[in-house]
Amino acid sequence: MINVGIVGATGYAGEELIGILLRHPDVRITDISAKTVKPQRISEIFPKFKNRIDLICAGPDLKRISAACDLVFLALPHTVSMELVPGLLRMGKRVIDLSADYRLRNVGTYEKFYDTKHKDKPNIALSTYGLPELYRAKIKAAKLIANPGCYPTVSILALAPVIALGLADLSYCIIDAKSGVTGAGRRLAEGFLFSEINEDFKAYKVNVHQHSPEINQEVSRLAGKNVSVTFVPHLLPVNRGILATIYIKKKKPCDLLSLYKKFYKKEPFVRIKEKGSYPRLKDVVNTNFCDIGINDSEDGVIIIAVIDNLLKGAAGQAVQNMNIMYSFPEQAALL
Repeated sequence: MINVGIVGATGYAGEELIGILLRHPDVRITDISAKTVKPQRISEIFPKFKNRIDLICAGPDLKRISAACDLVFLALPHTVSMELVPGLLRMGKRVIDLSADYRLRNVGTYEKFYDTKHKDKPNIALSTYGLPELYRAKIKAAKLIANPGCYPTVSILALAPVIALGLADLSYCIIDAKSGVTGAGRRLAEGFLFSEINEDFKAYKVNVHQHSPEINQEVSRLAGKNVSVTFVPHLLPVNRGILATIYIKKKKPCDLLSLYKKFYKKEPFVRIKEKGSYPRLKDVVNTNFCDIGINDSEDGVIIIAVIDNLLKGAAGQAVQNMNIMYSFPEQAALL
């Protein structure tokens, strides 16, 4: 049994973490914190947790958290986690950070896309990118996990087999992705009001989204050389879920469907659709699965992949990483 804390518990990902961890047989939630007007029970903020967990949610205090927890989840806005991580690591705590603060290896790239100076550069090198399907061995020994972004998760899982096996023409790669509104977090902004989003559909941050360098970084690692994809995100008028349609070209003829099935054969949360069948949001919403469908022809390859942005794209993947770190069954609390 391990004791776990959640910082940023009142956001969408924090709320999901609480729900998942309450089901976990080997975890006890011992500290909950967030930026709040006043301390109050988490069950007052989220009444669905009444009589399940009634801990007081107050502002984060490193000494209190350290005394209560073995592992800490940081479900915080980008640029905030780096204020807390150094202290938690010094106190011997393991950390899973759901923000972007430790995902990008190039500090200059981080500072460009997140418009702030990085305050904890030494721990970037210490962090492990938390995509279990590619980095399971490193995750197991990690002290600091940089939990991947939602768009990068679905994009990298969709592309990993064809790139890792050297079968993709990397001069041409287009990622056309659509996300539900919760991908922007729980915050007040005119662009996320119901009346602004409902019955509408739009592209945003075209080829300049902050997840572009994260995707490029991981795709380049797989390819063994620098790769730059074209990434266009869109905002769907739905609560949750991401669907990515990816266009690539092959270097040579091959049976991609069979290769994908073999590549992900032992992965508990990646499902490959049969020929002619393609996933949709309803297949994965409220699950930790990534479903992938492949259209393979002489003219090119179209890969369609879907995840729940709050689960496999955030809280679910964070718990999957925790399970690996502590040698718990990887599917614990996630099925």
